[in-house]
Amino acid sequence: MTIRNGLPEVAVVAFAQTAHVRAADDLSEVEMLLPVLREVLERTGLSAGAVDFTCSGSCDYLAGRAFSFTMALDGVGAWPPISESHVEADGAWALHEAWVKLLTGRAETALVYAYGKSSAGDLPAVLTRQLDPYYLAPLWPDSVSLAALQTRALLDAGGTDERELAGIAARSRNAAEANPYAQLTGSPSADALLESDHLVGPLRLHDVPPVSDGAAALVLAAGDTARRLCGTGRRPAWIRGMDHRIEAHSLGVRDLTDSPSTRLAAERAGLFDPQAPPPDVAELHTPFTAQEVVLRKALRLGPGTAVNPSGGPLAANPVMAAGLIRIGEAAERVACGEARRAVAHATSGPCLQHNLVAVLESDAAADGPGSHGAEEERG
Repeated sequence: MTIRNGLPEVAVVAFAQTAHVRAADDLSEVEMLLPVLREVLERTGLSAGAVDFTCSGSCDYLAGRAFSFTMALDGVGAWPPISESHVEADGAWALHEAWVKLLTGRAETALVYAYGKSSAGDLPAVLTRQLDPYYLAPLWPDSVSLAALQTRALLDAGGTDERELAGIAARSRNAAEANPYAQLTGSPSADALLESDHLVGPLRLHDVPPVSDGAAALVLAAGDTARRLCGTGRRPAWIRGMDHRIEAHSLGVRDLTDSPSTRLAAERAGLFDPQAPPPDVAELHTPFTAQEVVLRKALRLGPGTAVNPSGGPLAANPVMAAGLIRIGEAAERVACGEARRAVAHATSGPCLQHNLVAVLESDAAADGPGSHGAEEERG
């Protein structure tokens, strides 16, 4: 096994996702997930039984029943017995658990998947269950209203304006035209978007994500196994660092115009390494337009970094899978050679409360600027 900085190298070697839709009424969670699992395993040549560790992310509140994740195991195949775990969170946190498992040497391959059928209930109301149960949750403030409070705080602080937010929406959904899995594609100009009425002031419809049903899965592998499983014409997307941090539960004690937890996670993940180039791509889990402004500042992203070239959550937002998709999308850019270095972000909770940052690189990025030719010589 290849060792880097005293730890095994771990990479994303395959990624797959559903074509996200407003409502997959004719599919159960297992039926929605099964084709994705088959696709991602076929890309590596592995069978479910040959994977050392399996970890999933989902939410029982979306399904409306306890331990709903156990049904999804039918899509994986839990017999003969497998080494399996689950997080009641976005699949990005399942990936973090699997990554740690591989770093410790307790596994060499891992299957990570996540899914969510947001259409089954009133999603903004369901997400109130994430709130502080004593002071906030009894008031039932929905997720869109809370995002409106964050947006208003940013506008009042001079951190953005409504035209910039409309530009983010237009750019994201126009970028999604090149993404066959996106739910919303194409957009009028920012000026045209601003002619629409407010949904929840100051948010307009273009500032909020669509309700989406969907699933995603990826395979992690360590060292030489990662290189072998990638196949011809693709590169491992090495996870050079990953960290997640959480802020206070109470919105009243947080500055909603900043994200110190994202900044700290990025620092610990190595994003700000002065010896490394800036990321070519950033896939940010920003369901609301104003959150991109906050995160670009926290992650110190400059104009040379393409933000959400997939369209991001404004084009498709399957809750519990959208964060994992950001990592998968970033890994795909590295794997196909479009990016040498990428950053992926996932969030959970109201107003960017809990944030995860992952830094992914190709072998060329580790060699420094001007090393693409050297990488090609290595094949």
